[in-house]
Amino acid sequence: MTRLIETTHDTPSVIPRHRGWLILLSVLAGLAVAVLWSAKLVDKEIGGTVMDTALGSDADAAISSGLAGIVFAFVSGLAGTFTACNVAAFSAVAPMLARDESVGTRLGTVLRPLGFVAIGAVVVSGVYGAIGALVGTGMPQLSAAKVGAVSARSVQAIVVFTVLGLIFVWLGLAAVKVLPDPLRRLSANGRMIFMGALIGAFLIGRPFGLFRKMFAYAATTHNPFYGASAFILQSLGNIVVMALIFLLLAYGTRGRFARWLVAVPSRAAAVTAGSFLVGGAFMIVYWGLRAGSKFGYWWFPQMPWNS
Repeated sequence: MTRLIETTHDTPSVIPRHRGWLILLSVLAGLAVAVLWSAKLVDKEIGGTVMDTALGSDADAAISSGLAGIVFAFVSGLAGTFTACNVAAFSAVAPMLARDESVGTRLGTVLRPLGFVAIGAVVVSGVYGAIGALVGTGMPQLSAAKVGAVSARSVQAIVVFTVLGLIFVWLGLAAVKVLPDPLRRLSANGRMIFMGALIGAFLIGRPFGLFRKMFAYAATTHNPFYGASAFILQSLGNIVVMALIFLLLAYGTRGRFARWLVAVPSRAAAVTAGSFLVGGAFMIVYWGLRAGSKFGYWWFPQMPWNS
């Protein structure tokens, strides 16, 4: 049996049965993805192919103008959808679908949560892009400096994505009432903005080569408006596929999937928690543990295709 508890929004919520197993299996799934992940396949084969196809030229060619840099920003964001520094963005799909059972009845209703996610992503990425353009090539993500055997940009990536992973894990545990909900005072729209802000923050740690190429060009302009615009387009490109999946599940099923999800409160809580925990565990393990092993600090299992 499940037991009812009251949420801060005065609506009944149910703690999923066997939540211990849910947490364990979700964390193990995140660990498995981190172990099996191939950066070469995702970054070079998938990302590079998408870039070359979309641009109609070699993605490694120099950016020749501001307009070319803007186009490059969006396309490289799209190409980086499945990179290790962005894949956790898909954890936002379940919380968007679990907002209420009316999702999917009208296109406007479907687009609303996507709009709030985009707002959060745009604000954070835009501010960071403006700062990056003002500071210029001295930004750690563009630096060749090292901290011991580790490059400055790798240190930044490890710290940023480990912290983001911890936030995702906390949100997952809060969804099943293991930890207090840090977003309990926010409205549903406020939660979507916060999720978008987390996605926008991925750019703060991103080591993806195509992103750094766009960043390097923006840094040479010293134009905060250009830097903000390029980073905003990069961030929006990151969430295109996530948005399409959300639209397919919500509008494509005429709301049936969303209604199924929220029909049983424990079901929505379980799916939301699972998505956050898988994404968070992946980021912590991949960036906090696997990345460290590449610099010889400890052992981490390697597969033949990603060693």
